[in-house]
Amino acid sequence: MTRRFERVFHRLECPFAWLDLDALDDNIATVQQACGQKKIRIATKSIRSLEVLRYIQHNLSNIGGFMTFTAAETIFLLEHQFDDLLLGYPVMEELAVRQLLQFVKEGKTVTFMVDKQEHVAFLEKLGAELDVRVPICIDINLSNDFKVLYFGTKRSSLHSLESITPFLQFIKNLSYIDVVGAMGYEAQIAGVGNRPTNAVKGKIIEAMQKQAKKQVTQFRRLAIAHIKAYFPHLCFVNGGGSGSMTYTAQQKEVTEITVGSAFYAPALFDQFTHLQLSKAAGFALRVTRKPQKNIVVCHGGGYTASGAIAADRLPTFYEPNYFSFLNLEGAGEVQTPVKIKGKTVNIGDTMYFRHAKAGELCERFLELHVIREDKYIGTYATYRGEGQCFL
Repeated sequence: MTRRFERVFHRLECPFAWLDLDALDDNIATVQQACGQKKIRIATKSIRSLEVLRYIQHNLSNIGGFMTFTAAETIFLLEHQFDDLLLGYPVMEELAVRQLLQFVKEGKTVTFMVDKQEHVAFLEKLGAELDVRVPICIDINLSNDFKVLYFGTKRSSLHSLESITPFLQFIKNLSYIDVVGAMGYEAQIAGVGNRPTNAVKGKIIEAMQKQAKKQVTQFRRLAIAHIKAYFPHLCFVNGGGSGSMTYTAQQKEVTEITVGSAFYAPALFDQFTHLQLSKAAGFALRVTRKPQKNIVVCHGGGYTASGAIAADRLPTFYEPNYFSFLNLEGAGEVQTPVKIKGKTVNIGDTMYFRHAKAGELCERFLELHVIREDKYIGTYATYRGEGQCFL
């Protein structure tokens, strides 16, 4: 499977990150089909490269803007001529928000995420000082509380109509706030795979997700209708994620779906039975030691993913049937021992891996080495390669 990589990348120094444009094109087509007629908002945290963002934007026919992850990153993208940016998370950084509001005054589309009165009061104050109306998106909480288990993410405080009502009434009395959007992210469907290594756990997740879909569908529709009763001219209703595209595309109240990870297809998304994605991005390490016949050691490799600590936060092998990590060492800071089965690997060889998450790969490398078919295309700079570090 990696012979094509070995032919194209054989002169590169390790470690390096790679991007397969053929696989990326396949994933763009998959995303396009799964989202149907809905607009697609690209999650920049999962891409973290200006050139790749532009590539995806150019090749998606129903692009609906971008979802950014910090105020500083949003400024960076605006400075590079990107537009229609929805901050996916509340921000309270005054200097950066002041800069963003200057872009709004100049006609750029920047929308701020809110779910607490403190968020809105902060934006109202700066909007009044700068004499600019501040576009906001109301983030509702679609997590499910099954009493014995909270299924979802601890994000928004707006988890019921009773909590939404006073929030809307508060906003209604403000002079410099424009409610232009609403978001309901079904993290327990979009971000939780139903094929973990534990088969019993997978069955439980499938059952919980089936029940969650019913509750999410009902509450999101009620919540959006409630918001529209106060603010009838919403420009968009955002929902979904890479793991829930088909489900979210069927939701009538949703006008756009956020997608990020599906483009790179990181290892965590191997756990979704309904997703057929191509391995589009990863990294390569050099084999430098062979302490035993069936064990080699790679130089570097400790690129573990964020989130709750578990084995699925480790990188995976591009050819997982041949390799495995050692339980007592895992992926190491400066070296990674690998157990081999059914393949010959020698000192000096290159080993290919995939990160568990999408954009976090780019935090480790200055550039992505790009391949199409059997040809080396060149490099695309990551955010880090542009001298940026946002989170």
